[in-house]
Amino acid sequence: MIDAGRIHTRFLYTIRAGEMVRDDVRGIVRPTPTEIIKIKGRAGTWACVFYDPDKKACAVYDQRPLECRLLKCWDTGDLERAYERDRLTRRDLIGGVAGLWDLMADHDQRCAHRLLKTHLDALGGPGRKDAIAAVIAMVRYDREIRRLVMEKGGIQADMTDFIFGRPLAETIRPFGYKIAFRNGREGLISVD
Repeated sequence: MIDAGRIHTRFLYTIRAGEMVRDDVRGIVRPTPTEIIKIKGRAGTWACVFYDPDKKACAVYDQRPLECRLLKCWDTGDLERAYERDRLTRRDLIGGVAGLWDLMADHDQRCAHRLLKTHLDALGGPGRKDAIAAVIAMVRYDREIRRLVMEKGGIQADMTDFIFGRPLAETIRPFGYKIAFRNGREGLISVD
C-alpha cells in the first residue's frame, strides 16, 4: 500500500524508538521499544485522515494497513499478537534514497529519546545547567534540520513528521517538560 504509492508518506508520521507512548494493549504510558509508523489524524484530531465522516467509512479500506485490518474494537487479540512483531520502518520505505537515510540516521542519533531522557534525568543533579543546555540544543537541532530539508531539499512540511518523527518540542511533554520562550530566550520548564 505505502510502497505502491496508494498511501502517500505525507499522511504518515513516525513515533521513534524511546518516545513515550500510550500502550493501549497494556494500559500504560511507556517508551516504545521500536519505531512505529502511524497514519496522521485529521485536522488536529485523532480521527484518521482517511476516515470520511460524510460516508462514515474508510476512504482507503481496500488498501488499509495491517493494523487497520487486524483491529476489531470488540476483539483486540489479533492486533495484540501482531503488536511486537517486525513492523514496517522508515528504512524499509526510503532507506535507498541517496543522502536522506544518512541524514535521518544522524538525526536519530542526535535526537534520540533515550538521550533526551538521560539529559532530563540529570536535571535533579549537579549537572542541571548542562542538561538544560543539552536538551535545548537537541530541540534546536531538530527544529533546524526540519527547516533545512524543506528549504534546501524541497521536502514538504507535511513529510517531516514521517522523515524525522514528531518534533522533540512536542514529544518532550510526556516526559513532564516543555520548551518555553522567556525574555526572548528558550528555556525548559516542568509541566507537572
